[in-house]
Amino acid sequence: MKRTPLVIAAFAVLLVASCTRPVIKESLLEEGTRDVSLSALSANQDLYKGKLFILGGIIANTTITDEGSVIEALYVPVDDKGYLEDTPGRGRYLAIWPKESGILDPMMYRRNRQITVAGTFEGLRKGKLDKTTYYYPVFDAVQIFLWSEAPAYPAYYYSPYYYGPYYPYYPYYNYPYPYYYPYFGFGLGFGFEEHEEREFQAPSPSRPFIRQ
Repeated sequence: MKRTPLVIAAFAVLLVASCTRPVIKESLLEEGTRDVSLSALSANQDLYKGKLFILGGIIANTTITDEGSVIEALYVPVDDKGYLEDTPGRGRYLAIWPKESGILDPMMYRRNRQITVAGTFEGLRKGKLDKTTYYYPVFDAVQIFLWSEAPAYPAYYYSPYYYGPYYPYYPYYNYPYPYYYPYFGFGLGFGFEEHEEREFQAPSPSRPFIRQ
């Protein structure tokens, strides 16, 4: 029987979906809450304080303080495996990684990198967002997954009379989230990028991403 491209594409999508793995420990995913907005947390601090949440983020800043590494991030909802959704949510939050669990290097956890965090809600903290007073929801991080960055491909110059064999389509696509970055794999001509920290291992000084 002759397979149409649509059938092959649908099969490929199902295969990839079945192979995706959670980026946060399953026990944390089962316990944590994902569907509460930051505005709801701010309005009901006493109700949610001490509860575990799973949330994604785009890093705005990482600083090292006396209490540990503090990540300021733009909130992004996540799915049931910890993958970032397509649309960012509203607001920013702070994720605190305690000093005794190691230091998160600001060069690694730098601006615009993406994270998935499992952490307990500790309340609000007054701070500054640009020149405005802002109250950040604060999370005591239990696990932080740092998404790998899609590689930057070099730009190629074509003369005005030649647009290349892929015009107006190009062979590489940079989607907003790293798990949409295609490469050759699975024997089907595409795949998904795997971050080396996705395997859950005991923490070490160079891998301080899971607290015990």
